[in-house]
Amino acid sequence: MNGKAKVVSKDLLASRSKLLDVIELMKPELTGLSVLTALCGYYLGTTGGIDLLGFVWTGLGTILVGGGAGALNQYLEVEYDSLMKRTERRPLPAKRLEPSTVLIFGTTISVLGILLLTMAVNLLTGLLATLTVTSYLFIYTPLKRMTPHATLIGGIPGALPPLMGWTAASGQVGIGGLVLFAILFFWQMPHFLSLAWMYKKDYARAGYRVLSVLDAEGKKTASYCLIHTIALLPASLALVLVGVSGLFYMASALVLGTLLLLYGFLFLRIAYKQEGMVRLNNMSRRLFFASLVYLPLLMIGMVIDKV
Repeated sequence: MNGKAKVVSKDLLASRSKLLDVIELMKPELTGLSVLTALCGYYLGTTGGIDLLGFVWTGLGTILVGGGAGALNQYLEVEYDSLMKRTERRPLPAKRLEPSTVLIFGTTISVLGILLLTMAVNLLTGLLATLTVTSYLFIYTPLKRMTPHATLIGGIPGALPPLMGWTAASGQVGIGGLVLFAILFFWQMPHFLSLAWMYKKDYARAGYRVLSVLDAEGKKTASYCLIHTIALLPASLALVLVGVSGLFYMASALVLGTLLLLYGFLFLRIAYKQEGMVRLNNMSRRLFFASLVYLPLLMIGMVIDKV
């Protein structure tokens, strides 16, 4: 390989590395989940034929808003990310990107996403997107270091994407949109709290006052997980009561909700019987992965039921 080819190869590798860092900044797992739930909300909120262009604009706007919020969150928390093993290799704490670059990038795509949803979809969806970004960055993010109740507050911006999808399709909030919001809100609690228990040492090292850090035996964490898992079951079935979904979805929601409830109960049982941290940690991990499986399967049930 000659010198010129080597230079081109290095430039390509550097460009690819930067692209991967930008993607990581956008928190693709969380942003992908937001887009998936928003598009599901759009589909459920549609009456008659689906507007494909509106569907695309909603998805693209949600990607920009979610990705921008993720980048700005990492900008605000770079000091604390550097203290956690789970996050120390992110682009900012690892110094692969400059803070000013991340600030400009995150602000730009967040604003573009809000403008896109406002102008190409409707004003209500744009306002909900604005509420999502601002509450996530300026309320939830600082409160994580102040109170364990921040998780409940953070559940609000986390549950707004399916409501945004609903309003994008229907032009109004509606009871169906509120039920979708409730499903995502209750689902987030066992999902996040089980993850927070798995990484409680990391959160403690960074000074976050999440519930798992303040809960030595795991009883409170497990109790909160179970309470919200119980609430999730009737919330998911409410889609049938308000006429959005039918029998196929109802059966899916019952089976999935019961299984998730079982994992929540086992997590609580191990915590209260004090069967050892190893078993408790393993059960927390199982509950977390069960929550990961639960949500996409539930949404698939919603979509199939309406087809």
